[in-house]
Amino acid sequence: MKLLAVGASYRTAPVAVLEQLAVAPAELTRTLDRLVAQPYVSEAVLVSTCNRVEVYAAVSGFHGGLGDICAVLAEQAGASPATLANHLYVHYDAAAVDHVFRVAAGLDSMVVGEAQILGQLRDAYHWAAGADSAGRLLHELMQQALRVGKRAHAETGIDRAGQSVVSAALNLAAERLDGTLAGRPALVVGAGAMGALGVATLSRLGAGPLTVTNRGTDRAVRLAESYGASAVGMTELADALSTVDIVVAATAATEPVLTHPVVRRALAARDADRGPLVLLDLAVPRDVGPGVAELPGVEVIDIDRMAAVLAGGPAATDAAAVDRIVTGEVESFLTWLRGADVAPTVAALRGRADDVVAAELARLAQRRPDLTDDQRAEVARTVHRVVQRLLHQPTVRVRQLAAEPGGDQYAALLRELFDLQVPQTSPVDTVPDITSDQGER
Repeated sequence: MKLLAVGASYRTAPVAVLEQLAVAPAELTRTLDRLVAQPYVSEAVLVSTCNRVEVYAAVSGFHGGLGDICAVLAEQAGASPATLANHLYVHYDAAAVDHVFRVAAGLDSMVVGEAQILGQLRDAYHWAAGADSAGRLLHELMQQALRVGKRAHAETGIDRAGQSVVSAALNLAAERLDGTLAGRPALVVGAGAMGALGVATLSRLGAGPLTVTNRGTDRAVRLAESYGASAVGMTELADALSTVDIVVAATAATEPVLTHPVVRRALAARDADRGPLVLLDLAVPRDVGPGVAELPGVEVIDIDRMAAVLAGGPAATDAAAVDRIVTGEVESFLTWLRGADVAPTVAALRGRADDVVAAELARLAQRRPDLTDDQRAEVARTVHRVVQRLLHQPTVRVRQLAAEPGGDQYAALLRELFDLQVPQTSPVDTVPDITSDQGER
């Protein structure tokens, strides 16, 4: 079984394409079911965030698996595979492991080193486990990826560059508002993980008064109470907009929330001397509707703009330290993977030997009924010892060779020589509770 990572991110696709590919929580299980129903795909994990949509899959063949995954993504996006091809990246086997570990370590994030991706990967993994689309291979991959991400943050200085996407967006907003957000009234639209991070960051920066709105008012009230903010219903959105200088929009809505009519109505009621109304659109699909950015007195900062501005990275020493961690962990995972590939073959070989011994002992019992129970037992022990000694060195050696690059050929050779039928490894039944930093969305 081979690994494939196929996806699009802020690096390869504009927000419009990411919007098409984005999978809402209500659609995740159905999309995972469609993936594992494909002929070449046996396991799948789907990561869908504001910055990336990626599929990690165990496949029986590269070309067939890639075609299956692209077909599902194209159906999700309502586009042809050829149209999506220009925006997709593909990583196979060792490169796929390297990519997933780099994502977990924050090296592939828009804000390099940010820790929110750990929460996003954890959620994607647990969702796949709940949908029964993650088997033994992806269970191991995702558990190790989360561990790699934690190591990167614990053992290096990558956190110095690892501000959150929310923090980075608010820094851009501050540049448009005289360099500071202190004392600036602010509104957060959405009370999910990203919205909560927005309220927390605004509070830490001294912005206020703070207001929270959400489709579910109860959730907005709970979040607001935690930070001494106020909560309003979505029906009061235009009124709330007219009283603030900055808005963090991070909902999971499938249609824009800050539409042209709503923002225009808010601007009409807003004091013209207040300066620009800065809208931070951190949602995919977008929360800010078409034409809003053209309204006078409005500035929209969205994912596309952030990707263009946040071109810097962490210090070279920090990036190099994380790279070394990732490189070592990738090799460890590949060693495990090669060993895991040969283990069923070794077990099948020993099983074949046991079957042969059992058949010969049964034949002996028929041909020599005069043997006592003790004699038959002694013969059985002797034959088993001989077989085990004959198999010991070859099986130990094949495990050692399998851990080396290209080692899978030795397991294949054993299967061919002894005509072994090796069953597919069954998935892990339980998923350990893995905690990490809270995800963005």
